[in-house]
Amino acid sequence: MTHTSVVNRPRLSFWQIWNMSFGFMGIQFGLGLQNANTSRIFSTLGANADEIPILWIAAPITGMLVQPVIGYLSDRTWHTTWGRRRPFFFLGSVLASLALILMPNSSELWMAGTVLWLMDASINISMEPFRAFVGDLLPSEQRTAGFAMQSFFIGVGAVIASALPAILSAFGVSNTADVGKIPDAVRWSYYIGAAVFFVCVLYTVLTSREYPPEDLEAFRREHARVRLSDVFREAYSGLFEMPKVMKQLAAVQFFTWFGLFCMWIFMTNAVTQHLYGTTDTQSKLYNEGADFVGIAMAMYNGVAALFALFLPYMASKLGRKVTHLLCLSAGGLGLISIYFIEDPNLVLLSMTGVGIAWTSILSIPYAMLAGSLPADRMGFFMGVFNFFIVLPQVVASLGLAALARFLGLQPIQVIVMGGVLLMIAGLLSLRISDEENLKPKLPS
Repeated sequence: MTHTSVVNRPRLSFWQIWNMSFGFMGIQFGLGLQNANTSRIFSTLGANADEIPILWIAAPITGMLVQPVIGYLSDRTWHTTWGRRRPFFFLGSVLASLALILMPNSSELWMAGTVLWLMDASINISMEPFRAFVGDLLPSEQRTAGFAMQSFFIGVGAVIASALPAILSAFGVSNTADVGKIPDAVRWSYYIGAAVFFVCVLYTVLTSREYPPEDLEAFRREHARVRLSDVFREAYSGLFEMPKVMKQLAAVQFFTWFGLFCMWIFMTNAVTQHLYGTTDTQSKLYNEGADFVGIAMAMYNGVAALFALFLPYMASKLGRKVTHLLCLSAGGLGLISIYFIEDPNLVLLSMTGVGIAWTSILSIPYAMLAGSLPADRMGFFMGVFNFFIVLPQVVASLGLAALARFLGLQPIQVIVMGGVLLMIAGLLSLRISDEENLKPKLPS
């Protein structure tokens, strides 16, 4: 039985979409710190370049386990005050904030890897229901705008988070430390991130409301008991029940996210080695290069935030498939261009293309997917969809370093490979059966 329907949802105002998306800025603050600094922390604690990809595997495995389960549970949750998705927003924000505080206090490599696992589990508890939130509350013609608003806040949060160590360093906070110690600039960035994560999610929890099930009593009878065995059995059965659009998006997502992980995992080593000429993690030059990577990450997220304001218009004119192709191609060319750069400052221009791609990656696939999903399983299928982000990250974490060694690739060449994969993903997006009407419906 479908207890909720998104077909006849009323259009929401700009500020209502703003409020329901604001929490994503906090989530991305946590992810931005993680993406820009995790490899740096691992290197500081003694990991070499070949070990870093395998240490990242905690994040995707956690997402694969957590998101379908959280989606399943949130579909079956209704609280008179908290609603359906908001309890999970709040719980995840509390746990993620604690993990952000713990991460820069890791004294051993195994400890940092464990905290990364805890952090990613917590972030996933908050993040997965946010995707379903858009499908729950917005009519079809506003979904691209809803996911684009999430992209805007993702960009804003990531800009600040990625650049935060460099910003604090500019204000006199130490950016170097003894061997095996995390610099104070990184440490305080995580503390600030913990506070921002919690406050932003709390804002969405307090300012947004959800539609109750159409037949609340029937909903409660059907979902009165949720057994753990049912959770896992039904949560993972979704891989065999995927709608057609979801299957088509799977290939696009695999190549997209494999390309992104090439960048995230190898960007610090690529920039410090290719443009700064050093692999000494204790040197001032290396830390300057690592700080610049944070600035580069901030650049693409800043571009993403601005481009998110234009993306719905572009999608309405060109269609979502062509829009996604063009955006991913811009990102692919941006990554490839880094190979030919000698002046580090020009990397910021390259990252402009990545920012355009990032906006589309965070918006278009989810908007296309939401229109093909049954309303009463929105959270569940959004969680299952995360598999196609997780699988490329698992492959990258387990095999990317070995592949690079086998092919004799330097870190900068892995970045180029990531760019090629983004362009392949763009071409595959043309195969998607996206037939949903993007134009606003006239009142009857």
